[in-house]
Amino acid sequence: MIYQLIAIILGILAIILSILRFRDGKMSLGMMAVWIIIWVVVIFIAIDPNSTNFLAIYTGIGRGLDFVLIIGLLLSFYLIFKMYNKIETVEEELTELVRELALARKTGEDREKEDKRKSNSDQISK
Repeated sequence: MIYQLIAIILGILAIILSILRFRDGKMSLGMMAVWIIIWVVVIFIAIDPNSTNFLAIYTGIGRGLDFVLIIGLLLSFYLIFKMYNKIETVEEELTELVRELALARKTGEDREKEDKRKSNSDQISK
């Protein structure tokens, strides 16, 4: 009984947090929808734990808890995969940005050296 109350409160707080993160622009609409669905399912399972038995029997897994754990594990792998891809993309963008900055600095330093040479040669010729 106490775990049900904790799961319901945690689910409601997580839904509120997801909505706030979306409103602040820190989460896409799709990710907010995914998280809300996940937490609604958690709340539903907390309210009626026997509902997982039907899904487990329908999928051929056996017990409801096994079904929940397998789905949770698969969801975790999916989210890890998604985070890995995002990190790879950010690393590529960061590498490109660093290259552009290095080239801009190099070009700027070359211009400064050329300007100094011109001003030195102008002073010498005067």
